Amino acid sequence: MTRTLDIWWDGRLVGQLTQDKHGELGFAYAPAWLDDEAAQPLSASLPKRAEPFSRRECRPFFGGLLPEESQRDAAAQALGVSRANDFALLDRLGGDVAGALQLLPPGEGPTAPAPDQRPTPLADAGLIRVLDALPVRPLLAGEEGLRLSLAGAQSKVPVVLVDGAVALPAPGQPTTHILKPPISRFAATTENEAFVMRLAAAIGLDVAPVEARIVQDRTFLLVQRYDRVIGNDGFVRRIHQEDFCQALGVPPETKYASEGGPTFKDCFALLRRVAARPAVDVLKLLDAVIFNAIAGNADAHGKNFSILYDTEGPRIAPLYDLLATVAYPDLSPKFAMKIGKRGTLAELDAKGWAAFAADAGLGLPLIRRRVAEISKGVRDKATGVAAELSRAELDRTAIEQFADMVRDRAERCALTFAGTAR
Repeated sequence: MTRTLDIWWDGRLVGQLTQDKHGELGFAYAPAWLDDEAAQPLSASLPKRAEPFSRRECRPFFGGLLPEESQRDAAAQALGVSRANDFALLDRLGGDVAGALQLLPPGEGPTAPAPDQRPTPLADAGLIRVLDALPVRPLLAGEEGLRLSLAGAQSKVPVVLVDGAVALPAPGQPTTHILKPPISRFAATTENEAFVMRLAAAIGLDVAPVEARIVQDRTFLLVQRYDRVIGNDGFVRRIHQEDFCQALGVPPETKYASEGGPTFKDCFALLRRVAARPAVDVLKLLDAVIFNAIAGNADAHGKNFSILYDTEGPRIAPLYDLLATVAYPDLSPKFAMKIGKRGTLAELDAKGWAAFAADAGLGLPLIRRRVAEISKGVRDKATGVAAELSRAELDRTAIEQFADMVRDRAERCALTFAGTAR
């Protein structure tokens, strides 16, 4: 017996995801979607065609909508399904995913929340309950009325805001923010991510807005979703997006370059192929590479960069999941994607940047200039960002330590080209 999920994009049927009696996935576009020249493909890796896509072809995109690693294990356990069963997980979690899509059972079309199903802001006790539940039930999997999914290995849940207060969405309601509790294994991750994200914004990078909040001495991060837009009528619309692994047809479990995942050469080539303004987006990606190296975000793999499909045409999405991972000795300091065959900032020299320039198809003088400018921006802005973020309730000492660390790394990065010919 074949099982089916309908794929909806902004109220229109795109096609169907299927699972046959052997457990194999398949995807086929709906004829009406194929006939509409204005209708976009779901993914750069799933071009519009009448022939169905095999599991090998479609799983990187659909599997890439789901949580990863321990988050996937815990969600599957909470739902009572196999962690390897992408279809079953999407059946239970696919009502609100990254991007514009909704995955719904046949006959169940997308609907707006009923008037009596408005979200209720969570009181402090409700927020604490959510923070306590997420480690064992990622995405609040299995909670009545919630079908939510986000990729990634970190605990999180999509939410909405009601007059600024956090609320769980009503059935069918697009979420607008992502709530991320701190990572229990590591100290001050809320402060870390808030600082690094705000620092990136302060030096002019395009970054998802973030806010660190506290409830009863418990910190959490609120990240505004860039794949949602609120219209003049007050209604929230989903905007399509996909991460670089999905666009390149790479399964989420091989997202790291060392395991066969995307390299920076692949990422720059992807933007040149699909972006509406590739010259602009290539420079944005370059800046992200340099900033991540300075900030110590070694976990910048292919699923931590995305393409946004909005009215401006395909473009690199605002940056997200920026964390100074090198602050934690238990995490590898090696870059998820090497920079010119160099694995860490300590190894990164002028020859490494020259090799990276060749991979990225960029001139070395441009890279030299942006390394100098971003290093200076980090040094100039780190203290002010730390001061703005420091509040009595947050870990001020940790924030100042993160600021000191990135300033030191910026100094070292700025010296990379010292003594080289210009």
